[in-house]
Amino acid sequence: MAQVVENMLQALAAGLLAGAIYGLMCVGLGLIFGVMRVINFAQGDVMMLGMYAAYYLFLSFGVQAVFGSVFGPYVAILLSGPLMFGFGYLIHRFLIARVTGARTAKLEGEGHFAQLILTLGVALVLQNGGLIVFGSVLASIRTPLSSSAWEIGPLWGEDVAVFVNKARGIAALISVAAMVVLSAVITRSRLGKALRASADNPEAATYMGIDIDRSHRIAFGLGSAITAIAGGLLATNYPFHPYIGIDYVIVMYAGVVLGGLGSITGAFWGGMTIGLVQQLSTLVLPTQLQNAAIFAVFLLIVFFRPQGFFGRMVERT
Repeated sequence: MAQVVENMLQALAAGLLAGAIYGLMCVGLGLIFGVMRVINFAQGDVMMLGMYAAYYLFLSFGVQAVFGSVFGPYVAILLSGPLMFGFGYLIHRFLIARVTGARTAKLEGEGHFAQLILTLGVALVLQNGGLIVFGSVLASIRTPLSSSAWEIGPLWGEDVAVFVNKARGIAALISVAAMVVLSAVITRSRLGKALRASADNPEAATYMGIDIDRSHRIAFGLGSAITAIAGGLLATNYPFHPYIGIDYVIVMYAGVVLGGLGSITGAFWGGMTIGLVQQLSTLVLPTQLQNAAIFAVFLLIVFFRPQGFFGRMVERT
């Protein structure tokens, strides 16, 4: 009995840690969709670029020498955020802006067909460009914390204890902190009000003097930066390669849909749900069936609550 309880608690702890990173990952995509209503197939590959940005900042640009091997990776990960914000801002300025905003009125399907093809093309360019530039050898941002753990317990008499990997624990704390900061920016700052107005009613926001294109560029840059930071945090525990974005972009969309389209808080909890299901499913299923368990639960939740956790049901007349 004690062994069963310990396994369950260990899987629950691992699910919470993984879910926090998944949640931050989903928030980046949820922000872009919530403000711009753009389905971005390149989001996973932006995450991949964030991983490599943190990797090279840590190893080749002096971060390791200044901050050491323990905390240096996290400094590099946070520094990759502004870099990927600039990347996302430029991608929107020169590519995405052509098929979003006021220009979409003249395009078939209000620009959604063009958005799908464009973001898919950007994803393919980033994948193959990454393979050329970075190579196919697996990389990772290792820290001594990755091989050590905190022991919590005993929790059940003297026989049960839970071990929390230190690198994953710090990554989860950074994810939650980033989510709190983003929520404060969106709900309390002038910039956040402009982004929410641009999402709710672009035409009215324009009449109020808000530059919709600028708001969209900032939203796309912020979404890219947030997902890139989540990718860097993920890279402290898992190796990565130029095609890793394919493995996670579906997870991101599942989290965004679970949370409710347009809800940033919902996207975080959607990602958290995916992390919990992924880890808890290993108690009864082989590891190879983790994704099957995720999408089984996804379909079950969507069946009973199609608008997601924090979404609103739209009444049509």
